[in-house]
Amino acid sequence: MAQQSDIHLYTTQTPNGIKISILLEELGLEYQTTAIELTKNTQKEPWFLDINPNGRIPALTDKLEDGQTIKLFESGSIMQYLVERYDKDHRVSYPYGSREHWEVNNWVFWQMGGLGPMQGQFAHFNRYAPEKIKYGIDRYKNETRRLYRVMDQHLQKSSSGYLVGDRCTIADISCWGWVAAAVFDEAGSGIDIKEFPALKEWRDKLLARPGVEKGRHVPSPHKAIDNEKLSEELKKTFETSRKWIQASMKEDSK
Repeated sequence: MAQQSDIHLYTTQTPNGIKISILLEELGLEYQTTAIELTKNTQKEPWFLDINPNGRIPALTDKLEDGQTIKLFESGSIMQYLVERYDKDHRVSYPYGSREHWEVNNWVFWQMGGLGPMQGQFAHFNRYAPEKIKYGIDRYKNETRRLYRVMDQHLQKSSSGYLVGDRCTIADISCWGWVAAAVFDEAGSGIDIKEFPALKEWRDKLLARPGVEKGRHVPSPHKAIDNEKLSEELKKTFETSRKWIQASMKEDSK
């Protein structure tokens, strides 16, 4: 039975969004979900900006023990909050101050500062930019591949198959959605996961976990991993996204 909570998740189907729903499922927590429609700029509406002034997903609200509402944004911050408050048995974490605790932090910050931004910029220049800029595409593709190689080499030395210690943690969950979004096609991410065998094995190992399988489909079906190559459906999605991303960038620049 799921543990009761007052958690409300505001999210959409992105690598950052599914981090939180996967973690909530791994922790066995009850939660409400509101799907944010990025193409309609729901994330820029006043009610959402009251939760996250930065106008990005994911965001989360919860009730503290004194009954006051806490508003959380930035996926890494949300993940740390959830394990510190709700993972007392350390199902996907380690005791505070332990060596493994700090090593988990290493990978969470590595993903937030490296893997996510670099792969995100690669996807932007390769899929959504109004013109093809080879330098930008090559720069971010090469950096993303380098980061994949960092993970692959680290996982080759892992006896458990996870990034830290003997269990799946928020380090793995934080990175999984990004690696799962690698579609081998020059019109997609342009990175072949098969180049990184330990990383592919890790990706599939997490996929076999019930919490990951359930959480990745919140708030809508997760399709990025279903095809090793870019599908026609994904191409149409990229085309639709390209239009609203350009419009959103124009609005943000005002």
